[in-house]
Amino acid sequence: MSTTARGAVIHEVGGKWEVDDLVLAEPGPGEVRIKVMASGLCHSDDHLVTGDIPNTLPLVGGHEGAGVIDAVGPGVTRLAVGDHVATAYLPACGTCAWCAQGMQYICDTGAGMEAGFMLDGTARFATQSGRPIGAMQRLGTFANYLVTSQAQAVKIDDDIPFDVACLVSCGVATGWGSAVNGAGVRPRDTTMIVGVGGVGINAVQGAHHAGAAHVVAVDPVAFKRERALELGATHAYASIDEAMPFVRSVTNGQGADGAVVAVGVVDGQLIADAFGAVRKEGTVAVVSIGQNEPGIPISPLELVVYAKHLRGVLFGNCNPTRDIPALLDYYKSGRLKLDELITRRYTLDQVNDAYVDMHAGLNLRGVLIHEH
Repeated sequence: MSTTARGAVIHEVGGKWEVDDLVLAEPGPGEVRIKVMASGLCHSDDHLVTGDIPNTLPLVGGHEGAGVIDAVGPGVTRLAVGDHVATAYLPACGTCAWCAQGMQYICDTGAGMEAGFMLDGTARFATQSGRPIGAMQRLGTFANYLVTSQAQAVKIDDDIPFDVACLVSCGVATGWGSAVNGAGVRPRDTTMIVGVGGVGINAVQGAHHAGAAHVVAVDPVAFKRERALELGATHAYASIDEAMPFVRSVTNGQGADGAVVAVGVVDGQLIADAFGAVRKEGTVAVVSIGQNEPGIPISPLELVVYAKHLRGVLFGNCNPTRDIPALLDYYKSGRLKLDELITRRYTLDQVNDAYVDMHAGLNLRGVLIHEH
């Protein structure tokens, strides 16, 4: 048996999103069907269009979603029909060596996700003619229905709006965790956030919540700098060079305690610039995705004699089953701003317009609202 879904598909690098009617398989063992209500329009999905992240195309886009469990397959134990959920773009099997150590963000079952097929090698989406189509991160939240593993859906409270809940499934957790877990922000720190879009703006919130005395937002877009100051930044500058006189003035010339690199597409030089902006024993946490080109021009001498730290951060080094509900609890208690992140809501047919707006620097986060 199968059902019908309507979703946005990217067929080739450099193309546009095409909205099509799709065939959706019934959930198999351990799988659930989600009626998707809202999806964040994350920059990572745009990487499919630009080719910055190699993937097997075509793919149904979207990985930052929230909705309702519509059906369950055999053996599902975590969820039930009617549960409200946020999607987890990284699975959490709960039993591999990484999950057992509290590192769900590098769960072994996440391997091979670039093809968009399930662990058994088959797709859950297909064209009307029967051609299999993969799904971004084995999800595909740009469709109004999807089938995924129960390991990629996290139950949330029923009173949380779907357009808010979807943000926590990627951008918010990634940004928040990049500051709190990745850069290890502590009270009284001076922290620099390089890039304050949909991820970086939440690194600002995370650094503020962790007690940083100075949260320095760096972004060339004035609108984003203004919003960063509303959401926890103490200072905002257009570039690292412009920010450094202030940073040095409050750190006895030493440099920032930590930096988060959260620009849309990163290169080695920007990472090196952030590396040069932190003090001895300082940490640079890189959450941005860039093309798979080697080369970060940092001095090995500076790395060693200043004992600096350079680390990659995936999903903010968060654990979906714990941190998605926890961040939503912060939202409900007023300690995390989520409504303020949503710049504009779009219909599915406006998905290409949404990414034009993103590239123009008009949005902190656009949200796609599905019509059923």
